[in-house]
Amino acid sequence: MQTLIDRLTAVVDKNTLFLADDISEKYFADWSGADPCKPSALLKPKTTDELSQIMALCHEYDQPVVVQGGLTGLAGGATPQASEFAISLERMNGIEDIDTTAMTVSAWAGTPLQVLQDSAAEHSLFMPLDLGARGSCQIGGNVATNAGGTEVIRYGMTRALVLGLEAVLADGTVINAMNKMVKNNSGYDLKHLFIGSEGTLGIVTRVVLQLQPKANSSHTALCALPDYKSVTTLLAELKRSLGPGLTGFELMWDNYYNKVLQVESDLQNPFAEDHPFYLLVEYKDNDSVSGAERFEAALFAQLEAGLITDALVAKTHQDAEKFWQIRDGIGELFKVLGPVSNQDVSLPIADIGIFAADLDQRLKQKYANIGVLLFGHIGDNNLHVCAYTGREEDKVAINRDIMLMIGEYSGAITAEHGVGVLKRGFLDQSRSDSEIALMKTLKQAMDPKGILNPNRVI
Repeated sequence: MQTLIDRLTAVVDKNTLFLADDISEKYFADWSGADPCKPSALLKPKTTDELSQIMALCHEYDQPVVVQGGLTGLAGGATPQASEFAISLERMNGIEDIDTTAMTVSAWAGTPLQVLQDSAAEHSLFMPLDLGARGSCQIGGNVATNAGGTEVIRYGMTRALVLGLEAVLADGTVINAMNKMVKNNSGYDLKHLFIGSEGTLGIVTRVVLQLQPKANSSHTALCALPDYKSVTTLLAELKRSLGPGLTGFELMWDNYYNKVLQVESDLQNPFAEDHPFYLLVEYKDNDSVSGAERFEAALFAQLEAGLITDALVAKTHQDAEKFWQIRDGIGELFKVLGPVSNQDVSLPIADIGIFAADLDQRLKQKYANIGVLLFGHIGDNNLHVCAYTGREEDKVAINRDIMLMIGEYSGAITAEHGVGVLKRGFLDQSRSDSEIALMKTLKQAMDPKGILNPNRVI
């Protein structure tokens, strides 16, 4: 390995290569905390050319690498394994261009998502991708994992926003596909090889994203509902009455909602009574007056129809933030719950309520003193499951139970956080043998030495 280090030293600048005690613990694990491991070396390239030279040398010496972005992943995919070099993209940071005519933004992979959002807003544009980790997650990681978030019901996953990208292959070859056009059917659309592949087929270095006009007004309501059937019926009704302006549909089971209020002392329950389900609805348009009237009329109609038991419409931005603080309270819960099986899964919308009740019953029959918290985007099939007993030794078993149940219900073992290491062993619960075989064929063709994020995904 020393020969490789010597050759890398000769081609990279002094701020790129770090060894031994110069490697911070920050790079030992992603946010999943799965089996932290110090990388054998840490590389922080500044340019695509520098990364290309790094990969060419690693390929020549059969040196495995793990790619790191903002390290906010929950699947262990960015956590180094023994003998791996870590490649951090944090220095490949910045916006190259915002095209206000085409409504696109071109940026380096290491750019934090919030920087893109803020830059778009400065031009009265809107970056549709939004995650709780917006301040630290990087757009390259968002692309590599095909991240979702709270706006998927309207704008789709990250894949739907990417017009073009640049990537470095395992042998250092640079693929420049920085397309800025919506329509381009000139042969294979190669960007899709890299979107959602979790860095196993190539390292995304730059990206072109489609922006949207910034909405002039946003309307938010917190609703109480009697049962899951009412939730799915309401979703269909609001899609009809509010159209594409419906941008948020966030469901919380009472177990999650009440736990957040219990833990976050600065939050008060805005409802006088308890309810089985709580729904955060968001609607955006360009007319604050008529938009508010339309939004409230749509909710009132469903109150009269009995789908909604009670509803509170945010009158100020601060009201809306309080509602969202309940929905986003999972971060505070993690600080006090101890070891948690934190699962992000997808199921057919009609089956989510049945699955949730079945899962809650099975886990409580099997594990003493287990807590189960449920919430999710729902409108895009996404359910978040948090289960905990306070015992680290139960966590792996609970993970397995949930994954196998997903297979029973023909769901997806991961909705928006990737397969990584932690879910690799359960890929066959969501993908057929022929699909997995084709994935392996692509991996072999593009990374024959298996040095790019090895032992992740497949």
